[in-house]
Amino acid sequence: MSPKLKKFIQNWIINTLAVAAAAFILRGGITYKSPSDLLLASLLLGILNAFIRPVLLLMALPLLVFTLGLFILVINAVLLYFVGWINPEHFAVKNFSTAFWGALIIGVISLILNSLTGSGTSRIHVHRGGRPPGSDKGGDGPIIDV
Repeated sequence: MSPKLKKFIQNWIINTLAVAAAAFILRGGITYKSPSDLLLASLLLGILNAFIRPVLLLMALPLLVFTLGLFILVINAVLLYFVGWINPEHFAVKNFSTAFWGALIIGVISLILNSLTGSGTSRIHVHRGGRPPGSDKGGDGPIIDV
């Protein structure tokens, strides 16, 4: 298996788990009929994030600077709501408020899972087995670098 395909599948699984967790936490707000519908919705969300999100970020750049990046949450919510709008009989998002909280949950869970698996481009890294090289302090617990 090629490394790019492996990374794609790993990111897809992480995205699917994050969407499933958001649907579980926001019971009734985000719904899907079967696991295959969840897989398809997370794939579509990943495609939208890859191709449409950069365009939306560029268009909203002044607003992103003004809100110190918090408008990214609104953009993520719009994309999640759009996924539910495209195929409402298989994956539905109740309203924009639910999409906002769902996007926040998906973002946090994706960040955590990407950090733990070492995939993605997060700036948080978890080191196991002691301190990073060059550190003179002792300790054997996990270290989180931000």
